[in-house]
Amino acid sequence: MPARTEPASSSSSRASSTTTRLQKVKQRSVDPYRDLTVIDSRAPRFTQAVIGLLALVAFVTGWWPLLAILAAQLAVGVTLGRRWCLPCLFYFEVLQPRFGEGLIEDARPPRFANVIGIAVLGSAAIAHALGFHALGWTLGLLVAGLALLSATTGFCVGCQIYRLLARFRGVELCETCTPGQHSPAASVISHQEA
Repeated sequence: MPARTEPASSSSSRASSTTTRLQKVKQRSVDPYRDLTVIDSRAPRFTQAVIGLLALVAFVTGWWPLLAILAAQLAVGVTLGRRWCLPCLFYFEVLQPRFGEGLIEDARPPRFANVIGIAVLGSAAIAHALGFHALGWTLGLLVAGLALLSATTGFCVGCQIYRLLARFRGVELCETCTPGQHSPAASVISHQEA
């Protein structure tokens, strides 16, 4: 029985369809390193998963300096930008090109949550250094639990605290920002591009 062959036009249209899908996955609506007012909603969740898992590793192994390293890494990412945050870099350079961009959201709530994480992880490391190991592990496990809760469910306690404080201060947040949408974050983006 002879092998079935497809017309050349059918195979070429299938190849162009695949190419088009791959191009859509690789296209970004915002630059993760320049558009700092917004972020792909999956990036903070990935970072929280990494931080939560590594905080658990620190607890299981008893190696508390890892908590200080995690606090330092978060601090570097918050102060110097996403290009210096190792989990962010892995997400934006390896995962996002393969799986596509998630919803774009306001970057301020996750950034605030990272600042809280820095404070609590830093306090945990200081507590360990001073010999208060029970307090250090309590704080480290608190971060691990909240980070993993956020990574698995999307409920970020630090982000919710920021939203509550923003509401009291009258700050408008954009829940799902898109380029060109009328929101504080989008207007900052359009000013940066001009």
